[in-house]
Amino acid sequence: MPHVDTPPEADLPPLPGLTDRLRLDKWLWAARFYKTRSLAAEDIDKGRIQVNGQVAKASRELRDGDTVDIRQDSLTRSVVVLALSTIRGPAPQAQRLYRETEDSLRRREAWQEQRRNAPEPAQSIEQGRPTKRDRRKLADWDRWSARSE
Repeated sequence: MPHVDTPPEADLPPLPGLTDRLRLDKWLWAARFYKTRSLAAEDIDKGRIQVNGQVAKASRELRDGDTVDIRQDSLTRSVVVLALSTIRGPAPQAQRLYRETEDSLRRREAWQEQRRNAPEPAQSIEQGRPTKRDRRKLADWDRWSARSE
């Protein structure tokens, strides 16, 4: 039998909870851009999310074909809405809700390359305050270091 190329969508089960209109904050949560709806709503209120080039509100209703710009960690991702689901499923299912634009993919790859080549100095700090053990080490080091008095 000859090999027939089937689109990857044909092998996947249908998405649960599909609808024709959905709130922006709920879609961002279902598409796994945010861990909770409240975090999504918080970033929307801060103006970090745009729909079709306009700053949006959490209650904005999305439709298929809308372009959503999401600014996270000094990177703006642009995605096109392919489906609207009220259910937050596993990551492969969530990725079927949107398609990232080519320009956004290029920006993200350049951003990842930049982070790989020149990591942020603040990222090397594991915790803000030293622990009691760390303070003792610092005090011990200070006691035995050479002083010019």
